[in-house]
Amino acid sequence: MKKLEKELNMRSLFIFFIPLALSASLVTISHIIINSTLVRADHSEFILASYAIAMSLFGITERLGNLLRQTCSSLVRDRGSYRLMSHFSFYLIGSLMLVAFAVAYTPAGDVIFANIFGAKANMVDDIKAIYQVLIIVTIFSALRCLAQGVIIYNRQTKWLTIGMVIRLAAMYILSLYFIHTGHITGVSGALIFLIGMIVECTVSFIEARSLVRKMPEKHELKIESKKSIFKFYSPLMLSSIIVVMIGPAINIALGKTYNIELAIASYAIALSVTQLILSFFSYIHQIVINFYGEHHAIVKKFLLVVGFVPCILVAILSYTPLGELFFEHVIGVSGRLLDASIQVFKVTMLMALVFPFVDFFNGLLMVYKRTKVTIFSQSANFVVTLIALIIGVNFASQWNGSIGAIGLSLGLLAELIVVYSFVHAMERKEGKTAMFQIRGLLKAGKNR
Repeated sequence: MKKLEKELNMRSLFIFFIPLALSASLVTISHIIINSTLVRADHSEFILASYAIAMSLFGITERLGNLLRQTCSSLVRDRGSYRLMSHFSFYLIGSLMLVAFAVAYTPAGDVIFANIFGAKANMVDDIKAIYQVLIIVTIFSALRCLAQGVIIYNRQTKWLTIGMVIRLAAMYILSLYFIHTGHITGVSGALIFLIGMIVECTVSFIEARSLVRKMPEKHELKIESKKSIFKFYSPLMLSSIIVVMIGPAINIALGKTYNIELAIASYAIALSVTQLILSFFSYIHQIVINFYGEHHAIVKKFLLVVGFVPCILVAILSYTPLGELFFEHVIGVSGRLLDASIQVFKVTMLMALVFPFVDFFNGLLMVYKRTKVTIFSQSANFVVTLIALIIGVNFASQWNGSIGAIGLSLGLLAELIVVYSFVHAMERKEGKTAMFQIRGLLKAGKNR
């Protein structure tokens, strides 16, 4: 181990980073498949807008289910704790389903989608039909995360990639079926998502079950009850609720713009491409967690090497013919939706610039065990996003989807300012050097 630490260099960091980055990018491709299917439908703006609104509400319940991955990988150490975690998961899924079914099958859903999200009357039935499929996705998504928690703890992470590849293949095949039959609706997109999630959940559970059988019946670090699981889970849940509210807030704001369908559709398309780029850089925090303590200088240098790449890629696609070719021939957008999507995409350059640095500082909060700070930073993100949306809707509603991108970018910038301020104060208190000292970074490459 000591020898490995001494020989650590940029190549070692990239060998560690690239497999993680690829697996994260595959997740985003699944949403690209769905959007590129829906844009080929008649009245694609209407269908994309309906799907985006349903997805924004679905994202809240899915995010709470996805927290089972971190909870399981942190707490499950034996078969007994796995049984407790399974019981806790079933209670959680049941609770999420009660709320979701109330929205999907009662007039409460009409009120939420029409009055809160600002959907037109002729959109509500389609949105509810899409959401009725998506709530089933929540079940398999949560069960998948439970299984993946076991897989991650046992360091068999290749199965996450294998499951995702098989999921994408299944989604792509179903996408081709809908395209060739010409039967494309918002529900079609939800069904593609559902089939993909069922496939990935099945692969993950098969591997997880075999791993659980090899685990001891009892472990010295066992959890005693479901109450102890909830004690670990609840802080994650509270901070996540803040994050997941940003998506619905943006869609609500876009529902009050000059051209609702065009605004929501162009925002959804542009954001899906931006997230595809950013997903490759979403594991910088793992570099920080695993290497910052002993090699902080080279980790900072790594950030400066890769941190500006997302912004550069967005700029290239925004201001060169490559962008129009990509949106038109890969995503399948055309006409005024193409122009609007590229315009929104340009605004996400700020988001692409800020994101890697936010991930870096969030990693430092984990290293210093100050994760409660994320509640403050995410609250700042949410508040600034809301302010930007309110100003945009009231004074520049003709900007349509760009309002959402501006709000999202400024909110992320506010989050960066908060996390940087906390980390800088902590490191200064401990007598450490400035976060980015140029002379030290230039010498970092020699720090083998």
